[in-house]
Amino acid sequence: MSLDKKDVRRAFHEDEFYPLFQPQVSLSTGQLNGFEALARWNHATLGAIPPSAFLPVLQSHGVINALTQRILEKTFAAAPLLPDSVRLSVNISPRQFLDTSIPGRVADAASRENFPLHRLTIEMTESALIEDLDVARAVACELKGLGCRLALDDFGKGYSSFLHLLAMPFDELKVDRAFVCAMNENQASHKIVSAIISLGADLGLATAAEGVETQAQAAMLREMGCELAQGWLYGAPASAHSLPEAVAALRGVRGNLAPAFSRTQAACAVEA
Repeated sequence: MSLDKKDVRRAFHEDEFYPLFQPQVSLSTGQLNGFEALARWNHATLGAIPPSAFLPVLQSHGVINALTQRILEKTFAAAPLLPDSVRLSVNISPRQFLDTSIPGRVADAASRENFPLHRLTIEMTESALIEDLDVARAVACELKGLGCRLALDDFGKGYSSFLHLLAMPFDELKVDRAFVCAMNENQASHKIVSAIISLGADLGLATAAEGVETQAQAAMLREMGCELAQGWLYGAPASAHSLPEAVAALRGVRGNLAPAFSRTQAACAVEA
Protein backbone atom coordinates (compact mmCIF):
# COMPACT_ATOMS: atom_id res chain seq x y z
CA MET A 1 0.00 0.00 0.00
CA SER A 2 1.51 3.30 -1.11
CA LEU A 3 0.38 6.45 0.69
CA ASP A 4 1.91 9.85 0.01
CA LYS A 5 1.54 13.43 1.20
CA LYS A 6 -1.16 14.09 -1.39
CA ASP A 7 -3.27 11.27 0.10
CA VAL A 8 -2.80 12.68 3.57
CA ARG A 9 -3.61 16.25 2.56
CA ARG A 10 -6.76 15.13 0.75
CA ALA A 11 -7.80 12.94 3.69
CA PHE A 12 -7.79 15.90 6.06
CA HIS A 13 -9.58 18.09 3.53
CA GLU A 14 -12.27 15.45 2.90
CA ASP A 15 -12.54 14.59 6.61
CA GLU A 16 -11.68 10.91 6.13
CA PHE A 17 -10.22 10.38 9.62
CA TYR A 18 -12.66 9.46 12.38
CA PRO A 19 -12.87 7.48 15.65
CA LEU A 20 -14.56 4.18 16.35
CA PHE A 21 -15.45 3.44 19.95
CA GLN A 22 -14.65 0.12 21.62
CA PRO A 23 -16.46 -0.62 24.91
CA GLN A 24 -14.62 -1.30 28.14
CA VAL A 25 -16.49 -3.05 30.96
CA SER A 26 -16.01 -3.80 34.64
CA LEU A 27 -15.24 -7.49 35.07
CA SER A 28 -16.73 -7.59 38.56
CA THR A 29 -20.11 -6.08 37.66
CA GLY A 30 -20.41 -6.38 33.88
CA GLN A 31 -21.28 -2.68 33.75
CA LEU A 32 -20.04 -0.37 31.02
CA ASN A 33 -17.03 1.65 32.21
CA GLY A 34 -16.09 3.56 29.07
CA PHE A 35 -15.05 3.56 25.42
CA GLU A 36 -11.65 3.73 23.81
CA ALA A 37 -11.55 5.92 20.70
CA LEU A 38 -9.69 4.13 17.90
CA ALA A 39 -8.43 6.25 14.98
CA ARG A 40 -9.58 5.08 11.54
CA TRP A 41 -9.03 6.23 7.95
CA ASN A 42 -11.60 5.53 5.24
CA HIS A 43 -9.63 6.31 2.07
CA ALA A 44 -11.67 7.54 -0.90
CA THR A 45 -10.35 4.83 -3.23
CA LEU A 46 -8.47 2.34 -1.04
CA GLY A 47 -11.21 2.00 1.55
CA ALA A 48 -10.38 1.20 5.18
CA ILE A 49 -6.68 1.58 5.96
CA PRO A 50 -5.40 0.03 9.22
CA PRO A 51 -3.69 2.28 11.78
CA SER A 52 -0.51 0.21 11.46
CA ALA A 53 -0.31 1.41 7.84
CA PHE A 54 -1.32 5.04 8.15
CA LEU A 55 0.11 6.17 11.50
CA PRO A 56 3.76 5.88 10.38
CA VAL A 57 2.90 7.84 7.23
CA LEU A 58 1.30 10.66 9.20
CA GLN A 59 4.23 10.63 11.60
CA SER A 60 6.74 10.89 8.75
CA HIS A 61 4.86 13.84 7.21
CA GLY A 62 4.68 15.68 10.52
CA VAL A 63 0.88 15.73 10.79
CA ILE A 64 0.32 13.34 13.70
CA ASN A 65 -0.72 16.29 15.88
CA ALA A 66 -3.38 17.20 13.33
CA LEU A 67 -4.76 13.66 13.47
CA THR A 68 -4.82 13.68 17.27
CA GLN A 69 -6.61 17.02 17.23
CA ARG A 70 -9.22 15.68 14.79
CA ILE A 71 -9.78 12.49 16.83
CA LEU A 72 -9.97 14.41 20.12
CA GLU A 73 -12.54 16.84 18.74
CA LYS A 74 -14.71 14.07 17.28
CA THR A 75 -14.40 12.00 20.45
CA PHE A 76 -15.40 14.89 22.68
CA ALA A 77 -18.23 15.82 20.30
CA ALA A 78 -19.66 12.30 20.72
CA ALA A 79 -19.69 12.54 24.54
CA PRO A 80 -23.27 13.94 24.79
CA LEU A 81 -24.49 10.62 23.32
CA LEU A 82 -23.19 8.84 26.44
CA PRO A 83 -24.17 8.80 30.12
CA ASP A 84 -22.09 11.18 32.24
CA SER A 85 -20.60 8.22 34.12
CA VAL A 86 -19.03 6.73 31.00
CA ARG A 87 -15.35 7.52 30.43
CA LEU A 88 -13.55 8.05 27.12
CA SER A 89 -9.94 7.22 26.32
CA VAL A 90 -7.66 8.25 23.48
CA ASN A 91 -4.17 7.22 22.43
CA ILE A 92 -1.29 9.68 22.25
CA SER A 93 1.69 8.58 20.17
CA PRO A 94 5.11 8.25 21.84
CA ARG A 95 6.51 11.19 19.90
CA GLN A 96 3.63 13.40 21.02
CA PHE A 97 4.43 12.70 24.66
CA LEU A 98 7.68 14.54 23.97
CA ASP A 99 5.74 17.57 22.65
CA THR A 100 5.06 20.06 25.43
CA SER A 101 2.17 21.59 23.44
CA ILE A 102 0.03 18.44 23.77
CA PRO A 103 -1.62 19.28 27.13
CA GLY A 104 -2.74 22.63 25.74
CA ARG A 105 -4.13 20.97 22.62
CA VAL A 106 -6.11 18.51 24.74
CA ALA A 107 -7.45 21.31 26.94
CA ASP A 108 -8.44 23.45 23.94
CA ALA A 109 -10.28 20.59 22.22
CA ALA A 110 -12.13 19.73 25.44
CA SER A 111 -13.06 23.36 26.01
CA ARG A 112 -14.52 23.73 22.53
CA GLU A 113 -16.76 20.69 23.05
CA ASN A 114 -17.45 21.46 26.74
CA PHE A 115 -16.04 18.05 27.71
CA PRO A 116 -14.92 17.56 31.34
CA LEU A 117 -11.38 16.20 31.35
CA HIS A 118 -11.93 14.13 34.50
CA ARG A 119 -13.76 11.73 32.14
CA LEU A 120 -10.73 11.35 29.86
CA THR A 121 -8.01 8.69 29.98
CA ILE A 122 -4.87 9.31 27.94
CA GLU A 123 -3.15 6.09 26.81
CA MET A 124 0.53 5.90 25.96
CA THR A 125 3.19 3.26 25.29
CA GLU A 126 6.66 3.20 26.84
CA SER A 127 8.59 4.26 23.74
CA ALA A 128 8.49 7.93 24.71
CA LEU A 129 9.85 7.14 28.17
CA ILE A 130 12.87 5.43 26.71
CA GLU A 131 13.67 8.45 24.53
CA ASP A 132 13.27 11.16 27.18
CA LEU A 133 11.71 10.23 30.50
CA ASP A 134 11.99 13.73 31.96
CA VAL A 135 10.04 15.43 29.15
CA ALA A 136 7.44 12.66 29.06
CA ARG A 137 6.95 12.97 32.82
CA ALA A 138 6.51 16.75 32.57
CA VAL A 139 3.86 16.32 29.85
CA ALA A 140 2.17 13.56 31.85
CA CYS A 141 2.05 15.66 35.01
CA GLU A 142 0.53 18.56 33.10
CA LEU A 143 -2.17 16.26 31.69
CA LYS A 144 -2.83 14.97 35.20
CA GLY A 145 -3.12 18.56 36.35
CA LEU A 146 -5.91 19.04 33.80
CA GLY A 147 -7.79 16.15 35.42
CA CYS A 148 -6.94 13.37 32.92
CA ARG A 149 -6.16 9.80 33.93
CA LEU A 150 -3.07 8.14 32.42
CA ALA A 151 -2.84 4.54 31.23
CA LEU A 152 0.27 2.64 30.19
CA ASP A 153 -0.82 0.74 27.09
CA ASP A 154 0.49 -2.65 25.85
CA PHE A 155 2.26 -3.33 29.14
CA GLY A 156 4.61 -6.31 28.92
CA LYS A 157 5.02 -6.06 25.16
CA GLY A 158 8.04 -3.81 24.90
CA TYR A 159 10.55 -2.23 27.27
CA SER A 160 8.52 -2.53 30.46
CA SER A 161 10.46 -1.01 33.33
CA PHE A 162 9.79 -0.60 37.05
CA LEU A 163 11.61 2.73 36.78
CA HIS A 164 8.94 3.98 34.38
CA LEU A 165 6.12 2.85 36.65
CA LEU A 166 7.69 4.65 39.60
CA ALA A 167 8.62 7.79 37.67
CA MET A 168 5.33 8.36 35.85
CA PRO A 169 1.94 9.24 37.41
CA PHE A 170 0.04 6.34 35.86
CA ASP A 171 -3.45 5.35 36.99
CA GLU A 172 -3.85 2.19 34.93
CA LEU A 173 -1.93 -0.68 33.32
CA LYS A 174 -3.31 -2.25 30.15
CA VAL A 175 -2.35 -5.86 29.48
CA ASP A 176 -1.36 -6.40 25.87
CA ARG A 177 -3.87 -8.42 23.82
CA ALA A 178 -1.18 -10.86 22.66
CA PHE A 179 -0.88 -12.28 26.19
CA VAL A 180 -4.65 -12.28 26.75
CA CYS A 181 -5.33 -14.15 23.52
CA ALA A 182 -2.77 -16.82 24.35
CA MET A 183 -3.27 -17.27 28.10
CA ASN A 184 -5.78 -20.14 27.86
CA GLU A 185 -3.41 -22.27 25.78
CA ASN A 186 -0.01 -20.96 26.86
CA GLN A 187 1.11 -21.27 30.48
CA ALA A 188 3.80 -18.62 30.09
CA SER A 189 1.25 -16.06 28.82
CA HIS A 190 -1.04 -16.98 31.71
CA LYS A 191 1.74 -16.32 34.20
CA ILE A 192 2.63 -12.99 32.54
CA VAL A 193 -0.97 -11.76 32.67
CA SER A 194 -1.28 -12.84 36.31
CA ALA A 195 1.99 -11.12 37.20
CA ILE A 196 0.97 -7.84 35.53
CA ILE A 197 -2.38 -7.82 37.34
CA SER A 198 -0.67 -8.53 40.68
CA LEU A 199 1.90 -5.80 40.01
CA GLY A 200 -0.87 -3.31 39.26
CA ALA A 201 -2.65 -4.20 42.49
CA ASP A 202 0.56 -3.84 44.51
CA LEU A 203 1.19 -0.40 43.01
CA GLY A 204 -2.41 0.76 43.45
CA LEU A 205 -3.03 0.87 39.69
CA ALA A 206 -6.17 -0.27 37.91
CA THR A 207 -5.62 -3.08 35.41
CA ALA A 208 -7.37 -3.51 32.06
CA ALA A 209 -7.10 -6.41 29.63
CA GLU A 210 -7.32 -5.92 25.87
CA GLY A 211 -8.34 -8.47 23.27
CA VAL A 212 -10.92 -10.33 25.37
CA GLU A 213 -12.83 -12.64 23.03
CA THR A 214 -14.30 -15.44 25.12
CA GLN A 215 -16.17 -16.01 28.35
CA ALA A 216 -13.33 -18.30 29.46
CA GLN A 217 -10.85 -15.44 29.12
CA ALA A 218 -13.13 -13.05 30.98
CA ALA A 219 -13.64 -15.56 33.82
CA MET A 220 -9.91 -16.18 34.11
CA LEU A 221 -9.15 -12.45 34.21
CA ARG A 222 -11.84 -11.91 36.83
CA GLU A 223 -10.34 -14.63 39.02
CA MET A 224 -6.90 -13.00 38.68
CA GLY A 225 -8.33 -9.70 39.96
CA CYS A 226 -8.29 -7.76 36.69
CA GLU A 227 -10.70 -4.83 36.94
CA LEU A 228 -11.51 -3.90 33.35
CA ALA A 229 -11.75 -5.66 30.00
CA GLN A 230 -12.31 -4.72 26.40
CA GLY A 231 -12.55 -6.77 23.25
CA TRP A 232 -14.96 -8.28 20.76
CA LEU A 233 -16.67 -10.29 23.49
CA TYR A 234 -18.39 -7.05 24.47
CA GLY A 235 -19.08 -5.70 21.01
CA ALA A 236 -17.42 -4.40 17.88
CA PRO A 237 -15.98 -0.88 17.81
CA ALA A 238 -18.96 1.40 17.15
CA SER A 239 -19.30 4.59 15.13
CA ALA A 240 -20.24 7.77 16.99
CA HIS A 241 -23.86 7.69 15.82
CA SER A 242 -24.17 4.07 17.03
CA LEU A 243 -23.06 4.82 20.59
CA PRO A 244 -26.58 4.97 22.10
CA GLU A 245 -27.29 1.48 20.73
CA ALA A 246 -23.95 0.20 22.04
CA VAL A 247 -24.72 1.58 25.50
CA ALA A 248 -28.22 0.08 25.45
CA ALA A 249 -26.81 -3.35 24.52
CA LEU A 250 -24.60 -3.36 27.63
CA ARG A 251 -26.73 -1.45 30.11
CA GLY A 252 -28.23 -3.46 32.91
CA VAL A 253 -26.25 -6.60 32.11
CA ARG A 254 -24.32 -7.97 35.08
CA GLY A 255 -21.87 -10.80 35.62
CA ASN A 256 -21.42 -12.81 32.45
CA LEU A 257 -21.99 -10.66 29.42
CA ALA A 258 -23.25 -12.48 26.35
CA PRO A 259 -20.65 -12.42 23.58
CA ALA A 260 -21.55 -10.11 20.73
CA PHE A 261 -19.50 -12.01 18.16
CA SER A 262 -18.26 -15.55 17.65
CA ARG A 263 -14.55 -16.29 17.65
CA THR A 264 -14.61 -16.75 13.89
CA GLN A 265 -15.83 -13.18 13.55
CA ALA A 266 -13.31 -11.71 15.94
CA ALA A 267 -9.54 -11.82 15.81
CA CYS A 268 -7.28 -10.13 18.30
CA ALA A 269 -5.33 -8.39 15.57
CA VAL A 270 -8.25 -6.33 14.28
CA GLU A 271 -8.78 -4.40 17.51
CA ALA A 272 -5.66 -2.26 17.24
